[in-house]
Amino acid sequence: MKAHLFKASYKMKAPLTVILLVLSISNFAQTPPTADPLVGLRLIASGKIIHRFFDTSPVSPGGKMVALFRMPYENRSPRPGDQGEVVVIDLATGQEKVVATTSGWEAQLGANVQWGGTDEELLYNDVDTVLWKAYCVVLNTATGSKRRLEGTVFMASNDGKKLASYNLLSSPFAQVGYGVMVPASQRRHNIGPVNDDGIYITDVATGKCKRIVTIQDIYKNTQPAISISTPQDFEYYCFQVKWNPQGTRLLTTVQWAPIGGGNRRRVVITMKPDGSDLRTAVTAEQWARGGHHINWMPDGERVSMNLEVDDDPMLELISVKYDGTGMKTVFEPGSGHPSFHPKGLPLIVTDAYPNEPITAKNGTVPIRLLFTETGNEIPAATVYVSNQSGEFRIDPHPAWDRTGRYVVFNGFTNNTRCVYLIDLAKIVEETKPKKKQGNP
Repeated sequence: MKAHLFKASYKMKAPLTVILLVLSISNFAQTPPTADPLVGLRLIASGKIIHRFFDTSPVSPGGKMVALFRMPYENRSPRPGDQGEVVVIDLATGQEKVVATTSGWEAQLGANVQWGGTDEELLYNDVDTVLWKAYCVVLNTATGSKRRLEGTVFMASNDGKKLASYNLLSSPFAQVGYGVMVPASQRRHNIGPVNDDGIYITDVATGKCKRIVTIQDIYKNTQPAISISTPQDFEYYCFQVKWNPQGTRLLTTVQWAPIGGGNRRRVVITMKPDGSDLRTAVTAEQWARGGHHINWMPDGERVSMNLEVDDDPMLELISVKYDGTGMKTVFEPGSGHPSFHPKGLPLIVTDAYPNEPITAKNGTVPIRLLFTETGNEIPAATVYVSNQSGEFRIDPHPAWDRTGRYVVFNGFTNNTRCVYLIDLAKIVEETKPKKKQGNP
């Protein structure tokens, strides 16, 4: 039986009451998110500002700062060369500081601003507007010094030593909003599974970038195979790439769509950091039934995803091993951008799209806490995101900090993008396994 949202009460190992404030639809756009007092809600920043994504924490490794991106505007598409701001906020004082400007952004993930291995190492993308070359910048937050690397960053490894990226210039051909803006003349369509585009790793210490695998390599060598009868009739792109927490494996999605337009097909591929041991974790046939948003689980061996695996109209949240074996449902219904607690607790945070069945259909979405051992859930907060779709939608992208105490998410308040933080210390403590009492 599926779990239901917004029950009158939720049973946990100890009672927890969640109070949701019901507002009129017309007032939601002007009203901050609501949350139970037990959770603790804080506005971090407002005004055309976002945090990156649900798979990296905007909270610094030491827990002292939050790194965000501010758009120059939020109601039209980015233009090549237009600059946004990299913003750092002191969590203790709330002081906001613009530490850099950059042309290397799009509307959904900004400039992929994220932390390296320490609080003094901040990463973001920029674009050379003379050569129209994209690259990652390493900013020292203590001194303000900057260093330009050869490659771009989509996601840094947990230790901050390696950056993984796909082709961010061609990213709009896969999906608008996740790459960097350059003139159309600087982008090239991939006809068939090409041998000169793929996944790239940059060494932060040396700044050197290397393509570890091509789309052609993935097409030819992945097991189970992803080959089709007429590959040259399709455009092939990698889209997103993610490190597992241990830095021992990567995942990416590969998608292909007819050259003349039409429905795309997608698979989840995993590999070792050198591009070897290519495995299909989720096949095109499995994904075609419906699904979205893949993420590594804390053990680094399994991935999670919203996927349709039965005849029920709502998605299930599944886990599957990196090689595609052992798929199982871990919670239902699935929605939004799910990620497991970073310390391995049986706790998931996710949001929802405004049109998903679990929402109130008024532009608000829940920040859901899912308890995998009991099948219960708590709407820890409710946030207005509008009913915008496509490039200009506002996704909360709830992201754990590295300790698993805080969750940061985006919202839309007073007609602008904002970033919020909730403190889940009490809920996390309640979810921890209880120590067994010894005999007297």
